[in-house]
Amino acid sequence: MYTIGKAIRLERIMNRNTGKTVIVPMDHGVSVGPIPGLINISSSVDMVAEGGANAVIGHIGLPRYGHRHHGKDIGLILHLSASTTLSPKPNKKVLVNTVENALRMGADGVSIHINIGDDDESEMLRDFGKVAIECNYWGMPLIAMMYPRGPKIKDERDVEMVKIAARVGAELGADFVKTVYTGDPESFQQVVEGCPAPVLIAGGSKLEDAVMFQQIEDAMKVGARGLSIGRNVFQHANPTLFVKAACAIVHQNYTAKQALEMLKEPSAR
Repeated sequence: MYTIGKAIRLERIMNRNTGKTVIVPMDHGVSVGPIPGLINISSSVDMVAEGGANAVIGHIGLPRYGHRHHGKDIGLILHLSASTTLSPKPNKKVLVNTVENALRMGADGVSIHINIGDDDESEMLRDFGKVAIECNYWGMPLIAMMYPRGPKIKDERDVEMVKIAARVGAELGADFVKTVYTGDPESFQQVVEGCPAPVLIAGGSKLEDAVMFQQIEDAMKVGARGLSIGRNVFQHANPTLFVKAACAIVHQNYTAKQALEMLKEPSAR
């Protein structure tokens, strides 16, 4: 269900001309602490905003300590679920914020993380349903981070597993589904075709620029609607230029090779 409010907020976290989006998640501080690239949240937000990212994702502390203090504006997505690597169950995500509170804080969207296949999957799906209903009520865009992780999951990039995870995100009401790239465009096309909601690729661990750009290009060619990558952006030597190049692939149909050439600009040195 789309309301005027949701339509307006969606325009703040995506490119209204292309219908695609480049999102930089910065919620890592809760799960792994102050890692390189996120020591100074405000500076990190400024750099990706300057590069043209459509939105950032963070927890409730992001708008308090690092968002929209100065520089170019950028969409704000508040993450509702959390866990830490110190927990005996790091894959069990629990709700730490609400849709209504995110709305009061000026968020343009919210996100939730679900690990399909985890021992605590049922609780996470229950939370997902509650959040989706609240998002419909308030007209708030919802990004679902859907990952196949659990005892039955031998390979988190297995296309059959990823297809299920992505489809669950759409079936339960997400406006965007973020999931892992399966490794090649042919298999990822199956994920996109099986998911009615727009699909965004996750970045995962730090990759070489050429590899990351090629993944973005290949995903976009088979119907992805953008990306939501963190460490490959904020831990880059030049986050601003990296985002600018990634945006060129997503919004202007640049090739990975052309994007790499952009990193050779004088500002990259």
